Amino acid sequence: MYVATWRAGKVSIRASVTVAQPLTGAKLRAAYVESVPAMTFGLATFRDGAVVLGPFTLLRFGAPVVTRTSVEWPIEGGLLAGAPGGTWRIHAAGRHVDATVTAFRPRLPRAVYTLTHLQVHELFTRLYLLRLHGRDEAVASVPRDRRLRAASIDLALCLALARLTGSRRAGRRARRALAIAAIYHVACWSVWGRTLGGLGLRQRVVAVDGSRPTAQQGLLRLAFLPMSWLARRPLHDDVAQTEVVDG
Repeated sequence: MYVATWRAGKVSIRASVTVAQPLTGAKLRAAYVESVPAMTFGLATFRDGAVVLGPFTLLRFGAPVVTRTSVEWPIEGGLLAGAPGGTWRIHAAGRHVDATVTAFRPRLPRAVYTLTHLQVHELFTRLYLLRLHGRDEAVASVPRDRRLRAASIDLALCLALARLTGSRRAGRRARRALAIAAIYHVACWSVWGRTLGGLGLRQRVVAVDGSRPTAQQGLLRLAFLPMSWLARRPLHDDVAQTEVVDG
């Protein structure tokens, strides 16, 4: 679940997930600090109480308040903050974990923030929470050969649509095929959980907690799909915290 609300130019955001066992505030804090470089491939780090990207401080926090079941940082500034104020809090209640930003004033205008920073925040908050959830070892992944058969159906469909629409020039047709493939896959994964190839071979894409992937997860998954072909293992699922299961 992901909810964003606005009041007086400040945004409050809440996301949640269930986990296998209760987590302490100290574990939630450590997991977040470790997840920042893990989710950004080392480009961003959590250093000296701030999320840092190279020489830039994206968000600067005050001293964390760690309790038995939660960790909370006051937001003090950074390139993404329009003014000091607001909090970033992660709280565990039994097997339920909430991650909330409260009364944050972004630097960007609301319309621009909603299309950019908010989308990135939603993606990385979801990835962090899904990392807390972890993969269910009891859930069997669809074998690679079956996944490839479904992918071949989807590829043929996208190529056929590209051929039937627009110019016949090879370069333009290739660019159109890529655009069609991107829209088709992200929409199918995030709206229905499966493409036509997946429907025909009875397989679907889920987040590791069993929920439907978001559009942001779908984009991330698609972006890393070529690396999975080269590595011959599902790197795109590792990055996007997704899985392909029967159904």
